[in-house]
Amino acid sequence: MKIASYIGLVVGLAILIALIVWQGLEDIVTLLAASGWALLLVPAIWFPTVLMNARCWQLLFLKDHRPSFWQAFYAQWMGRAVNTLLPVASIGGEVVKARVITLWGTDARHASASTIVDKTVQVITLILWGVLGISLLSIMTLEDDLVATGAIGLALLGAGVAGFIVVQKAGIFGIVVKSAHKVTKSGFLGKLIDTADQIDELVLEVYRQRSVLAAATSWRFGALILQTGEVWLAAQLLGFPIGLLEALMLKSLSSVLSDAAFVVPNSYGVQEGAFVVLGGLIGMPPDIAIAVSLAIRIREFLIDVPGLVMWQHAEGKVLFRRRRSTESRNMQTGEDEKI
Repeated sequence: MKIASYIGLVVGLAILIALIVWQGLEDIVTLLAASGWALLLVPAIWFPTVLMNARCWQLLFLKDHRPSFWQAFYAQWMGRAVNTLLPVASIGGEVVKARVITLWGTDARHASASTIVDKTVQVITLILWGVLGISLLSIMTLEDDLVATGAIGLALLGAGVAGFIVVQKAGIFGIVVKSAHKVTKSGFLGKLIDTADQIDELVLEVYRQRSVLAAATSWRFGALILQTGEVWLAAQLLGFPIGLLEALMLKSLSSVLSDAAFVVPNSYGVQEGAFVVLGGLIGMPPDIAIAVSLAIRIREFLIDVPGLVMWQHAEGKVLFRRRRSTESRNMQTGEDEKI
């Protein structure tokens, strides 16, 4: 998967560069520069979605093991930064946020279970988001073939999610660990069997809380809708005003396409290509479409880079704490030997 991500990164960047060269680097830079400092409002209008996604994840912990909102917020922020800026196929960030929340005192089994269910909720809301976007596309344009293709793609994604839920309910962690232990006879894996079974049971327990699942899904879906604001505002600032429904269609379908191309880190090139194609359906010129896509990427520098720094800081603190503890034990052992 890592090799695929690196290949995806190279291909995505090549597409992005080709699109910019096609429309003219100078023209696009001029468009962005003409908006001035006002473009910094684009990530500002997007930032509240991080808070909403944190609330979604927090709800998916069992009540007695639920972290504080701010712990969920910071861990979610770090995880998103990893998924955005590193070639981890949109999975590494989930591992990071679960690990970070564990470092802060949350039980690892509960962190793992909630993260699995949260990832499932993410994909479910993405499907709903895509359905909304395709519905708007069918109303706004006469591209029936494109609408049909999108609907088929979402149906296949829905089938995949249904299968993922089925294997979760069948006890996927226990199945994987037991199978691996049977093949390798590893003592380490043997010790993990009970833990894996406990995680599977916690996942099922979360799924039994229907009202909590509904609330978490609502928070996640609301965050997606709020992200429409960044496309609408970027288009306004770049001199091509569009309506909120047009912005919603663009954001929805470009997001679905970007997430579908998960092996391309940060959907480089994919997002820009989606904006060019979808924007063309509502009369948006290609140079404006690329500029809008680049404008909403400003948040990667203002929001995601700090998140990556925070993650490294959190991991560094743990590393130095363990090193000091080891040194202290070695010193104590040396003193005991002298005595």
